[in-house]
Amino acid sequence: MTFVKKHLWVLLVILVFTLDRVTKYLVLNYLVLEEPVPILPILNLLFKFNLGAAFSFLDQAGGWQEWLFGSVAVGVSIFLIIWQLKIPVKYLWLKTANALVLGGTLGNLYDRAVYHKVIDFIDFYFRHWHYPVFNIADSAICIGAAMLIIAMLREEKKKSPSS
Repeated sequence: MTFVKKHLWVLLVILVFTLDRVTKYLVLNYLVLEEPVPILPILNLLFKFNLGAAFSFLDQAGGWQEWLFGSVAVGVSIFLIIWQLKIPVKYLWLKTANALVLGGTLGNLYDRAVYHKVIDFIDFYFRHWHYPVFNIADSAICIGAAMLIIAMLREEKKKSPSS
């Protein structure tokens, strides 16, 4: 097995991280903070800073959360890299899920390290209800987490005796 095939997941991490950085660069340079830009009847681009975790969790906590979430992101990243190196290549679904979570985690960690907050800009809404504003990194983390749950459910199904 070639080195490239064994470490293909690294390209996905780089792709997610780069897409996240490019979109956030565009947001920082072309959008005005807190001014929505309508895209679709249910979608705005809305530049916001988020001091909290995903979906603005603990956004108003007073600053301590920056260190907590930054430390958690570093720990999760180290764990995912170690795990990724131990997963056999044949488990492509699992390796892809981990790569998505890792790429997204690194994208938001970069924001915390450089800006001391995360840049969010995707605003889905219905009438007056708005889903919490998020970004590409958050999306990759959620998709990867969902894939990890599916992988665990598949494994449980394999282990359970047939009825």
